[in-house]
Amino acid sequence: MSLASRARHWLPVLPLLGLLGGTYWLNQQVQPDPGKPDSKKRHDPDAIVESFSAVQLNEQGLPRFTITAKTMRHFPDDDSTTLDTPRITILSPGQPAIHSVAKRGAISGNGDEVFMYDAVEVLRGASAQRDELRVHTEYLRIVPDRNLVSTDRDVSIVEGRNTLRATGLEIDNNAHTIKLLSSVRSEYVPGKK
Repeated sequence: MSLASRARHWLPVLPLLGLLGGTYWLNQQVQPDPGKPDSKKRHDPDAIVESFSAVQLNEQGLPRFTITAKTMRHFPDDDSTTLDTPRITILSPGQPAIHSVAKRGAISGNGDEVFMYDAVEVLRGASAQRDELRVHTEYLRIVPDRNLVSTDRDVSIVEGRNTLRATGLEIDNNAHTIKLLSSVRSEYVPGKK
């Protein structure tokens, strides 16, 4: 078979090979660059602090709010902060301190709210007028600047010898009020005579 007859045999295939090569090249041009991943799309911490502790002072320079955690992590992509084993204390002059502890927590991006999750316990110390108060729930929202504590989950409250159970709770430490939102059940144990 001569070279000319071989070329005539392959001549119909050449346009198909050209089309295949052009298609491959075009496909490569429209593919995204597999270079560096976009760090804005990743949820990696930019700061990790072990044995974290912070104190906010009032106008007189006295502690007003303290927060500690086993570990604090800040994430720049959404400006979120997570806490492992957070402990929070709200201090108000002339009022019992409110202590809160949980397995995990988070701080809002602007820092004015704290969220606590899993095995949350709140303790308000006793005063001359009131017994010690303990609250157990699975979620809690704390607004330290307003002395507010709230949840929309089931709560168990023990004050002295009395027990309350409800769904939802709002504690306003400034107004000295506790508001139970729904499904309230109580057990009152009278004192000894």
